[in-house]
Amino acid sequence: MTDATGIDWEDAFANGAYIENAMAYPDRWAALAEAFRMAHPQKELDVSYGLHARNRLDLFYPQGDPKGLAVFVHGGYWLKFDKSWWSHLATGALAHGWAVALPSYVLAPEARISDMTSQIGAAIEKAASLVKGSIHISGHSAGGHLVSRMASSTPPLSPDVLQRLKRVVSISGLHHLEPLQFTDMNKDLRLDGDEARAESAALLDPVAGVETICWVGAQERPEFLRQNRLLEERWSRKGATISAVYDPGKHHFNVIDGLADPDSALTRAFVG
Repeated sequence: MTDATGIDWEDAFANGAYIENAMAYPDRWAALAEAFRMAHPQKELDVSYGLHARNRLDLFYPQGDPKGLAVFVHGGYWLKFDKSWWSHLATGALAHGWAVALPSYVLAPEARISDMTSQIGAAIEKAASLVKGSIHISGHSAGGHLVSRMASSTPPLSPDVLQRLKRVVSISGLHHLEPLQFTDMNKDLRLDGDEARAESAALLDPVAGVETICWVGAQERPEFLRQNRLLEERWSRKGATISAVYDPGKHHFNVIDGLADPDSALTRAFVG
């Protein structure tokens, strides 16, 4: 679908169509995640943070006392997946001594994006009640949107937890939601102009005291490169501590792989 600019927004947000063997990735993620859960001994699975069946998080502990809490929020255009596909991405942060929480959340069309923002706030609050110390959060794609909202004005976090939030790493994040109104997925997302603006981190002010890193694969779709740059530009002008990374050779589906590698630049950016 195009708007008055003539941009084909359906194509702009199409990732799989431009990635070789894209359909093989979900099975690979699920297998890696299941193997990790089976092998990792120190964990609490399906911790409740709300009333809905999807208001659950998995919490993985390192050896010894955690340095702090790292949270990863999954993507899927607010329409797909849950925490069980991504457990292996805790590997890097765990190796550096951080406890790692991975929440599920209620998806569209059952929930609106603003509802998901509130749910992720509740998930972070719950995990923060179980793990002491600084909080670093990361998310991919739609999850990148949800974590950047935690560091923007009107965050759904208590003052105490917000004070503990020190770093946000938004990976391939969506920070400007208005163009999504011109896509077929909006039949389920149900974004209107008011919600799209209210949930766009790039249109909001950053909160003080949080370092933000906008991370994107250099081979991603131009719209994701634009959104990465947009948040950096907007928030840097408002005094935020923010930087942008364009990861060489990475596309939308493999850009997150670094979180499973303790020695990767992405893991160091997250919890280093």
